Amino acid sequence: MTPDDYCQDKAAKSGSSFYYSFRFLPKLQRQAIIALYAFCREVDDAVDEIADIDVARKTLDWWRDELHQTFAGNPSHPVGRALVTAINNFNLHEEYFMEIIDGMEMDLEQFSYPEFKQLALYCHRAASVVGLLSVEIFGYSDRKTLKYAENLGMALQLTNIIRDVREDAERGRIYLPVDELEQFGVKTDDILSLKSSPELTALLQYQSDRAKQYYQQAMQFLPDVDRYNQRTGLIMAAIYRATLDEIEQDGFQVMHHRVSLTPIRKLWIAWKTARAEKQRYKKQL
Repeated sequence: MTPDDYCQDKAAKSGSSFYYSFRFLPKLQRQAIIALYAFCREVDDAVDEIADIDVARKTLDWWRDELHQTFAGNPSHPVGRALVTAINNFNLHEEYFMEIIDGMEMDLEQFSYPEFKQLALYCHRAASVVGLLSVEIFGYSDRKTLKYAENLGMALQLTNIIRDVREDAERGRIYLPVDELEQFGVKTDDILSLKSSPELTALLQYQSDRAKQYYQQAMQFLPDVDRYNQRTGLIMAAIYRATLDEIEQDGFQVMHHRVSLTPIRKLWIAWKTARAEKQRYKKQL
């Protein structure tokens, strides 16, 4: 199995919405974004699938060293070897990859967030930085596109947080800010015991409104000149926004079941969005 095959397999097995957006990219960009995604999966799995915190932390430290070796041209892991090709073809910054690891390490050290500003740092490291790396792969000409990437990353991560309240609680984690839990009268113990309530529904509606504000801000920052290059991110935004709408229409019953789109619907949204952006691009020309 080649390094690219390894990354492709990692991405395909995840079942993530990201995979559907990659299908419409040219070969070189597709190789790079799949390598980036595989890296994110590796470090995320190190936190979520390794029960021993010390072992998980050592694994993240190993990945930090592997990144140094990768940027020096001497990787040992298949993902690192695939990333070398991406690094040679695109302006990818090592410090961004390190920030992603820092975000994953926060999950080992912090199981709740006092205020949104602390959660925003986590979202930046876990998602917005990935967006900034992705923008480099897709290509841009206006620096406002970087603000688009930052805001879209926040929106996507907040959508994940809303969708995964139950799964995160089962791991002992609560990403909803503590001061907002108190504001809406939601008890931490109720979330950890997987209880639903009208108060939790109101809190999740508040979080959904916040996520939608970030989606809106992202689109406002994206210049027309870069829309076609960033169509993969727009596909992701469409899929995640549709997921958020489904959760909202379901009454935020996230404690009872996980809301997700079917693979066929994700593929349909991806095709429809890609087609719309291509038509828009042709009109600009």
